[in-house]
Amino acid sequence: MADQEPQRTTAPNKVKRKLLSPLTRRILAVNLLALAIPVAGLLYLGTYRDQLITQEMEALRTQGEIFSGALGEGAITILDNGTEMMSLVPARHIVRRLSTPTRVRARLFLPDGSLVADSRLLGGFGQAVQVETLPEPGGSAPVIDPVLDFIDQLASLLPGNILPTFREDSLASINDYPEAIEALRGDISGYVRQTPGGDLILTVALPVQRYYQINGALLLSKGGGEIEAAMREVRLNILFVFTGALIITTLMSFYLAGTIARPVHRLADAAERVRHSIGRNDEHIPDFSDRRDEIGDLSKALRDMTNALRARLTAIERFAADVSHELKNPLTSLRSAVETAARVSDPEQVQKLNRIIQDDVVRLDRLITDISDASRLDAELSRADLERIDLAQLLATLSDMHNTTAADRELPEVALDCLGEGPFGVNGIESRLVQVFRNLIGNAISFSPKGGRIVLRLEREKNQITAIVEDDGPGIPENKLSNIFDRFYTERPEGEQFGTHSGLGLAISKQIIEAHDGSIHAENRHDHAGNRKGARFVITLPVA
Repeated sequence: MADQEPQRTTAPNKVKRKLLSPLTRRILAVNLLALAIPVAGLLYLGTYRDQLITQEMEALRTQGEIFSGALGEGAITILDNGTEMMSLVPARHIVRRLSTPTRVRARLFLPDGSLVADSRLLGGFGQAVQVETLPEPGGSAPVIDPVLDFIDQLASLLPGNILPTFREDSLASINDYPEAIEALRGDISGYVRQTPGGDLILTVALPVQRYYQINGALLLSKGGGEIEAAMREVRLNILFVFTGALIITTLMSFYLAGTIARPVHRLADAAERVRHSIGRNDEHIPDFSDRRDEIGDLSKALRDMTNALRARLTAIERFAADVSHELKNPLTSLRSAVETAARVSDPEQVQKLNRIIQDDVVRLDRLITDISDASRLDAELSRADLERIDLAQLLATLSDMHNTTAADRELPEVALDCLGEGPFGVNGIESRLVQVFRNLIGNAISFSPKGGRIVLRLEREKNQITAIVEDDGPGIPENKLSNIFDRFYTERPEGEQFGTHSGLGLAISKQIIEAHDGSIHAENRHDHAGNRKGARFVITLPVA
């Protein structure tokens, strides 16, 4: 015998977990982006930098006015012919003395453009000693400084921070400084430039004059070290604040993601397990209803959906078992009659068996029809559009149709009694509500005696409409009042042929009424002595 190939079983797909779920990454990215955008704007500090430059330029101009005033009063000599001339020795002393405490470089140009004084040079030209200002002592941070330098480089690339290049030449002349040329014309002007290394250089040029004659041009220049230091200090403070905010935002993002992603993961895992074990009741959806948020609502909805699905599957299984049982009875009777008819030769017996076969076929046809109607009822009710229905008009039409032919068939009369003022409108599917009331009226006719009376009564109370169907029959056994709505349950009057009804009418009626957000129940009517004098079916529906 050939070896059988082992069967392959497919394991249920499991929800794959990641170290950082997509939801966590999205929450983290959104929060960090919201934090990074204003921080990036603060690190740029363009307006703050412009304000510092403006203040420094104003201070430099004020110092230049003091310098030029001192030179005009103390370094200009009046010749015998009345002309004025710059005295170089006093001018150099004034320039050096005034520029030393202010840490400003001062250069003096004569009207012919020659440079005659420079505070950076000691001694006369040709044998001068150059003076360099040493940087402020201070330590360097190996982590912070590269970050700040990188931010400075990025900021310098922005359009508003691109400045003309300032080049220092040992043989510089007045032609290298347009502001000095403008000063010789009597204008005061200033320029902001940067060295090839990116350092700021601020320059202001003023005319040196006594009264109205211009005797030279004073050029003051100052590095932007203080501005850069102030910018770096502000950026450093922002970075410290940003680091703290980054840590807090990251922790809060993980916390927020945890309160959302982890419960969603648990719900997804539970739903996956339920999907592969829907026939068992050992798998349940986690209950997060105590959260009182959307996750709690989702948990409740999934639990309700799972319970409804299980109830529906259980109902389908029971319905299938009931259908199988109900179909077996006529099939067994039919098979027995067919087998007996093949062995019987008496014509009367054969005729009797043929009637049994015909009754069983009719019963099977009715069962299959009612079962088909009951099985597709849920789908039809879920797809159909509701419309406004006037119950008073609907019951009046049904009672008129019945009473038109009731006398000829010796059937009980149907009377309609509407209590209170309408309207008696409900939202529903008219054909299905007609099916319910026709079924109830048909049952009442079956149990009513000759000369009996069937009453249809409508009542309205606030947002609820009650429809009642009463008959004068024997009533319903007290222990069967709830069972009569079970599938395939029959409680028929005496003398009625067996198998005339399938036992699905009241079950279908209850299903239709509950689909309309209503309810239906049965009760007995009693006389003053407490004896049953008929049955009563009560239907309640919400007002449209």
